[in-house]
Amino acid sequence: MEHGSFEDQSKATFSLTDEDHTLANAIRFTLNQDPRVTFCGYSIPHPSDARVNIRVQTTGDPAREVLNDSCQDLMLICEHVRGTFDQAVLKFKTGKGLSTMDIKK
Repeated sequence: MEHGSFEDQSKATFSLTDEDHTLANAIRFTLNQDPRVTFCGYSIPHPSDARVNIRVQTTGDPAREVLNDSCQDLMLICEHVRGTFDQAVLKFKTGKGLSTMDIKK
């Protein structure tokens, strides 16, 4: 859900249900990398409420677009990390694996 003004679309607060610090902090990170963002932050209204509020203020672009772009960037980062991890696991399984390690009992 988006809470904002119809007059100034460069500022808005977005409420995400069933989310916590994990997603909110990752989105905050990607938002802070965007030069169009002047302020971003998140809060969790109450520990028993599974909801996150993300505030976005931009230099003039619609906050909704900037948040959408940041979510796309986050998905690309996750895909890269997953690909790198999968390659490392495959390399480990096809290589000598643990036999190259010198483990003394």
